[in-house]
Amino acid sequence: MILRDALRKGIAQLRGANIEGPERDARILLAHVMGIPTGHISLEPDMPVRDEQFHAYENALIRRTQNMPVSKIIGKRQFWGRDFLVTSDVLDPRPETETLIAEVLAGPSPRRILDLGTGSGILPVTLLAERPAAVAVATDISPAALAVAQENAETHGVSDRLTLQQADWFKGVEGQFDLILSNPPYISEIEMLDLSPEVLQHDPHLALTPGGDGLSPYVKIGEDAHHHLAPQGRLLVEIGWKQGPDVLAIFREAGLSHVQIHTDLDGRDRVVSATIA
Repeated sequence: MILRDALRKGIAQLRGANIEGPERDARILLAHVMGIPTGHISLEPDMPVRDEQFHAYENALIRRTQNMPVSKIIGKRQFWGRDFLVTSDVLDPRPETETLIAEVLAGPSPRRILDLGTGSGILPVTLLAERPAAVAVATDISPAALAVAQENAETHGVSDRLTLQQADWFKGVEGQFDLILSNPPYISEIEMLDLSPEVLQHDPHLALTPGGDGLSPYVKIGEDAHHHLAPQGRLLVEIGWKQGPDVLAIFREAGLSHVQIHTDLDGRDRVVSATIA
């Protein structure tokens, strides 16, 4: 077996299972089991595939046909140009979450950062890597998620500036921060019914939905931000693309100032920012 034939087989198998983007996924999975960059598959199509590598590739293809996301099969996802460990214990990072990072980096450089519900740690780890003078605290209710965040912090050389804390939102958090951010669970109970199998079967439900209308985390964050946001500090949260007006109203009712909606690259409402008066 050579790369060209293995790739052709994988594409056919994924296409037969109605997997979206079969060429892309087969290429990524094949490169992963071969331990080579994806570009090498086109550059060296006659490279031999050992039996054990092809067996691993077949197993990966089977898992993909069973709707397991590619990132969960290979155990990593790229975010803001860096590879992050992802497991079944954390939310699979979405490209639109990069809108949060972009908005933070467009503003004043924070010295102290608080990330609520950190999951895999992509937000604080990315920001600490981009802002070497900053330190951060990141909370999550899941010890398993915090373990993933710790590994990502170590991989990217920021673990000495990141404090991970098991907590339910602000509970047990002390001090004030120049930046508070969160990508909370925000999918409503009704929207959960329409999620793809890739999401519904492989992302932790606690990281997807708080139940009800999906807005309860924003109420909690808005109420408690006053106690932890430093003067001139900023609060930024990711939202569902239909939730902008609701979160805007929640933050204004909580007494926050300069409440604004920011759109992602598709022009959809994706982030709400605020400050304290």
